[in-house]
Amino acid sequence: MKSLIQAVVVTAALAAPFVAFAQQSNAPVTRAQVRAELVQLEKAGYHPGGDNTTYPADIQAAEAKVAAQNGAASGYGGVGSGSSDAGRPAVSKADWNAMYRGR
Repeated sequence: MKSLIQAVVVTAALAAPFVAFAQQSNAPVTRAQVRAELVQLEKAGYHPGGDNTTYPADIQAAEAKVAAQNGAASGYGGVGSGSSDAGRPAVSKADWNAMYRGR
């Protein structure tokens, strides 16, 4: 009986991501919706038959403009209000020597 309960728990844990994914809207997009999105992107500055050397950057910029015009948030999740720093941490030479070379 105990192994049956464990098997059910493991199966439920493994099936949870698939159930969450299946709840997303998989409704087909109509031709009119695609055309309307393309018109919005073209008004935002994207030209599908234009220069392909800047392809990812120019469509992403146009999508960002369309999202800003529509008032939509880009990406997933909530609003990010934090900050981050790049580069190496500021460690003095004395601290570095104390940590890695000993005294």
